[in-house]
Amino acid sequence: MPHGVRPVTGFSATARLLIIGQAPGSKVHASGIPWDDASGDRLREWTGLTKQQMYDPAQVALVPMGFCYPGKASGGDKPPRRECAPQWHHRILDLLPEDRLTLLVGTYAQGHYLPGARRLSMTERVRRYREFLPHFFPLPHPAWRSTIWMRQNPWFEAEVLPELREAIGRHI
Repeated sequence: MPHGVRPVTGFSATARLLIIGQAPGSKVHASGIPWDDASGDRLREWTGLTKQQMYDPAQVALVPMGFCYPGKASGGDKPPRRECAPQWHHRILDLLPEDRLTLLVGTYAQGHYLPGARRLSMTERVRRYREFLPHFFPLPHPAWRSTIWMRQNPWFEAEVLPELREAIGRHI
């Protein structure tokens, strides 16, 4: 690992909301706190979770596809390392309650957990989120680029976010 191994995750066996994102960015790698950046601020805004709720491992499990910062690439960060999720996710998920809601944040998480929906664009997976309930709720990654995406897809804020918050409310 070019930036050293520093897994960034948080969970406990009681968390009924699981948030699976991509991989820590450079700021999160430095702080060691999941979603401790602008993307995390936007994700909390979307979900209606307070910082206290989001960082309470008894309520919310924060598990990325790649546990360590993968480094920079042109246009953003490198993709999550492929070996992390197959090596660790099943061990973590086995500890969590079965009646959990899993937010699949971004293309990498959706591709891994919704293999039958890979043929769909990320926009279509998010638009058709009801098809994946009650277990999964696909979301775009809340990076700065999602601002443009949200302007192009106003239904996300008007229709999806209220239902997302309602679904989360049933699990925490």
